[in-house]
Amino acid sequence: MKTFFFLILFSFYSFVNAQDVSALFEELDPAVVTIQVTEYKIKNQQLSASGGLGSGVIISADGLILTAAHVVESANEVLVKLKNNTSYKADVLSSSTAGDIALIKLRNPPPDLKVVNPGNSDNAKIGEEVMVIGAPLGLEHSLSVGHISRKMNKNILTNGEMAGFIQTDASINHGNSGGPMFNIKGELIGIVSFILSKSGGFEGLGFAVDINTAKKTLFDVNSFWTGFDGIFLNEMFANALNTPQQAGVLIQRITPNSFADKIGLKAGYLQAEIIGEKLWLGGDIILSIQGISCNTPHDLGSIKDQINNLKPGDKVLVEVLRKGKIEILQSSF
Repeated sequence: MKTFFFLILFSFYSFVNAQDVSALFEELDPAVVTIQVTEYKIKNQQLSASGGLGSGVIISADGLILTAAHVVESANEVLVKLKNNTSYKADVLSSSTAGDIALIKLRNPPPDLKVVNPGNSDNAKIGEEVMVIGAPLGLEHSLSVGHISRKMNKNILTNGEMAGFIQTDASINHGNSGGPMFNIKGELIGIVSFILSKSGGFEGLGFAVDINTAKKTLFDVNSFWTGFDGIFLNEMFANALNTPQQAGVLIQRITPNSFADKIGLKAGYLQAEIIGEKLWLGGDIILSIQGISCNTPHDLGSIKDQINNLKPGDKVLVEVLRKGKIEILQSSF
């Protein structure tokens, strides 16, 4: 009798839950877009074009869209397709390759865009149910449902802080990249980034950049932190690269005409994989900023506070390891 009652209760819960997810999908799906990118290259003195596909989500009525940086980072043209099959050209406004998050904007957005609300990913719990909507393998507006398997911080430096990622068992495949991850309340809590796979297909390990990282990286920023992508080197990595202290920040990329470019920071130019971590070598390793050593993530928080309090004209001092020698870079803020 107890078993029979449990089966009835479980069936009722499953029915109600399926109904909830179905209604939520219908509400949120119009805000999800498919992104088609075109990249032009000159090879053998001939111009060739290649395409790519990803997903994104609309976050403002004037056409702002969040997606993954790797979807649009090399694009010469970006075309956004809405749920009603209309397409609009878009421009990349800002991007963090290290954090794999980008902000694009429709050139001539229609007046009736569906918009979603970012949630607070810090409140997301392991075991919580999530929804992912996107275009896996080109199958637009596909829904997958799963749970949060893990939350983690990677040693990627975005806006002076570690990037946060949400691991899920919700099915994710090529084409999902840049698409939204929602909690069961319909709040945007992540942007799909990558999968871990031996076969090339989904094997239960998908990751999304948490929305708080996206907001800090793309919106809550000043000109110093938006100028570069960097990898925080823990003691093991620092020792491997002969850094003269227990940690540091290895520069990956520099944004042209940014403050980081102005002060003279140099980006990496040789891609390598060390202990499963892909990174660019050959660039500067930041040892300290404003006299505060980059030894721990806590130090980075202190540095961020100092940088955020600088006024125009104040000096910024950055100590770097460059080609085995320590140099001091400085410039007015």
